[in-house]
Amino acid sequence: MTGLRAVAPAVLERARQLVEPALMAAVDRLCDELRLPARYHFGWVEADGSPSTAGSGKGLRPALAVLSAEAVGADAAVAVPGAAAVELVHNFSLVHDDIIDGDVERRHRPTVWAVFGVDDAVISGDALHNLAFQVLLGRSDEEPSAERVRATTRLLAATTAMIAGQAADMAFDDLPEVDLAACLAMEADKTGALLGYSASVGAVLAGAPAARVDALEVYGQELGLAFQAVDDVLGIWGDPSVTGKAAGNDLRERKKSMPVALVLSGGGSAAAELRAVYDVDGDLTDADVARATEVIEAAGGRDDTVAEARRRLDGALTAIDGVGLDAAAVDEMTGLARFVAERDF
Repeated sequence: MTGLRAVAPAVLERARQLVEPALMAAVDRLCDELRLPARYHFGWVEADGSPSTAGSGKGLRPALAVLSAEAVGADAAVAVPGAAAVELVHNFSLVHDDIIDGDVERRHRPTVWAVFGVDDAVISGDALHNLAFQVLLGRSDEEPSAERVRATTRLLAATTAMIAGQAADMAFDDLPEVDLAACLAMEADKTGALLGYSASVGAVLAGAPAARVDALEVYGQELGLAFQAVDDVLGIWGDPSVTGKAAGNDLRERKKSMPVALVLSGGGSAAAELRAVYDVDGDLTDADVARATEVIEAAGGRDDTVAEARRRLDGALTAIDGVGLDAAAVDEMTGLARFVAERDF
């Protein structure tokens, strides 16, 4: 968001190396019909099953899980079941979101439904969702520990909130306008709940005191809102060669994202002009998208959304200050949070 390419923190790669083997092993447990679409989605293979170097995204959630274990003095390995589980839930939601939004490209390659069809994509997403809870609870022939049960209960709550947020986001399509408060409430569920879980699950699995778990969860929730605010900016002004999505993608889909909500709820001529563009029958043209982009930026929608991201970043960092967490882990969490608020992809 600064105009300079944010450097990815080392913890993202460190967490990937730790968690990805467990994630691959989990996906390999799927039945033959679902294993290929799932492995393709994660960027491990191409559609024909041959190896791929596409990669599986930023890996923010596993990194947060690992850091949350280290923040309470536990070994990073303690967080692996939670990190793998939350990544499976996140990716189930991505597979389904691509169908809902009609997106044919993610991470610079065709989406699962665009390659394998809607039916296979739906059931593959379902399988990833179910697999997450199997991973978290552990082997079926052993009684799960109290920490694993607690982590599973929390993941159920976070996933429920995420789905409610997605439902609210979809409902916004039928509303003439959405104010900032409603947009933030939706994004707190859709994005904040799972990031709050990610940022605390390692501590839960380590059996940490509730006060520290709660502080880490607030950090993740606030970071989730910062993350979504940046995503909303990138959904309109992001560089397609970097984001992997078409320019103005959110506007083309008439999403009531944060920049749009800020302008629509602000009233005046800008709100009226933006509403008129959104009310056009049929698909929006490139000219419609360009005009809406100009209106939102001139009315302050972009700047105000960036400011909201920074406020949420400050809230995230405040949450983990002075609560007895490991200093080195807090430093890495601070760097990761700043990366989230300054990224351009």
